[in-house]
Amino acid sequence: MILGLTGGMGCGKTTAAGMLAAHGFAPLDSDAIIRTVVLTDKAVITAIRDHFGADVLTEAGEVDRGRLARRIFPDDAALRWLEDLLHPRLFAYWRTAFARDQARSWVVEVPLLFEKSLQNWFDFTVCIASDPTVQLARLEQRGIPPPLARQRISKQLPLTQKIKLVDFVLLNDGSPDFLRDQVGALVRSLSAL
Repeated sequence: MILGLTGGMGCGKTTAAGMLAAHGFAPLDSDAIIRTVVLTDKAVITAIRDHFGADVLTEAGEVDRGRLARRIFPDDAALRWLEDLLHPRLFAYWRTAFARDQARSWVVEVPLLFEKSLQNWFDFTVCIASDPTVQLARLEQRGIPPPLARQRISKQLPLTQKIKLVDFVLLNDGSPDFLRDQVGALVRSLSAL
């Protein structure tokens, strides 16, 4: 079984994925794969440098994600170009992981699951939802200023629409135990299918 886990920035996808991992699901964090695998690929770094200029790289020649984010989020064409470069490599990583252990149950964190029409990759989709004020407070705690957080959130499908599209919704405005109980109930429901 492969679960697609989505939700807005700061809603708790990684926390929920960790809780699902405790129930035996193998987690794949798409953002982490992009950050640690795809953006470290020399061909990707070269393509980014050639398209955006050397100022989006560090002195060591690595992608400076902060500088790159400041370039792409205000510019829809630049964001699309970058996604067209990165996403096929991400999907190849998923395919390899799934093929390597076909008997395993997976949970894949996919912030842009519906935005990129990826729902057919998954047996079931799950949305982690939070109140917008809670979401912004969490992002601010991570060091993302509210204006930048709002700009990034605006590039995603509104949470209310994601909730309508998924198979299951988990609410993450309460305590970790509240979310853990919902994850347990979800796993029991999935086991009964």
